[in-house]
Amino acid sequence: MEILLSFFRKKGVKRVLILILISLCLYFVRSMINLLLFTFIFSYLMDRLVQVFTSKFAIKRTIAVILLYFSVIFLLIYGISTYLPVVIQQISGLVIQLTDFYMQPHDNVVLNFIVNKINDFSITTYLHQGITFIFKYFTNIWGNLLQVFMAIVLSLFFLLEKDRLRLFANRFHTSKIAPIYFECMYFGKKFVATFGKVIEAQFIIAIINCILTTASLYFLGFPQLFGLGIMIFLLGLIPVAGVIISFIPLCIIGYTVGGISHVISVVILIMVIHSIEAYILNPKLMSSKTDLPVFFTFIVLIFSEHFFGVWGLIVGIPIFIFLLDILEVKSDKKEGSKKSSNKKVISK
Repeated sequence: MEILLSFFRKKGVKRVLILILISLCLYFVRSMINLLLFTFIFSYLMDRLVQVFTSKFAIKRTIAVILLYFSVIFLLIYGISTYLPVVIQQISGLVIQLTDFYMQPHDNVVLNFIVNKINDFSITTYLHQGITFIFKYFTNIWGNLLQVFMAIVLSLFFLLEKDRLRLFANRFHTSKIAPIYFECMYFGKKFVATFGKVIEAQFIIAIINCILTTASLYFLGFPQLFGLGIMIFLLGLIPVAGVIISFIPLCIIGYTVGGISHVISVVILIMVIHSIEAYILNPKLMSSKTDLPVFFTFIVLIFSEHFFGVWGLIVGIPIFIFLLDILEVKSDKKEGSKKSSNKKVISK
């Protein structure tokens, strides 16, 4: 009995058990996971924005929070009321354009071969299911907007009472559940340091990719740029695979607009944008946080999409990085930098 108690008193065992307990709690509240994720993402991103704003301007934190939230809410209301009908119309136009491309006969032997293979694999059935899913999503858009609004309100109160919440949390230091609280605080810090930073970097990368790609498509004469921009931004939130997924519809639209020359232009454009993301944006914004092989990236995305749906494509990689951080799996870059710094110290 004493051996069993000493086993459960070990720090590693306690952390694993508490992590399982947290996972079970999240499983039981899975119907509210959208609200939880929206609230965390809004809180983290707005907190970072407030920090930047207060560092640039001599203004109190509370006033900065209120001003930024009023600006965000105003932009959301204006954007939804003005551009949501345009987005729906342009996305519908894109679907019709892709369908027309598929249904019409082509003189190109390669294209006919691809269309025949699509028929063999019953891709049209999956396309119909995808369009049905999109239709259901847009019909439930007010429910999704309500969740976004609730998340914005919760994150607003969180940032306004951040100091009071910290003081309230300190009361658990001497409570009967103090050991559980300290372990939860450890996981919370790790989660913010990995998941939050990766999500922040992915948002910035998605915005930059969207601006660069949409501007390039404008010069190539692509139609429905606003709808394409929304699609590119949402796919840009998916690490690595988002660029590849956006490649297919862009090539099809490019072929209908200007033929093979536009397809070649789109291929070059996607390669350049992907190179900018892989060699400039990722190292600059994510550092060694997502130093994963492409194979592991796709495996994580496939499994996370299967178990968590669309959310899995966005949060799968950050959660996997969070688990690696808990398991203390070190990056080669970190190890290399530590070794080089140790060599410098020894040489001095």
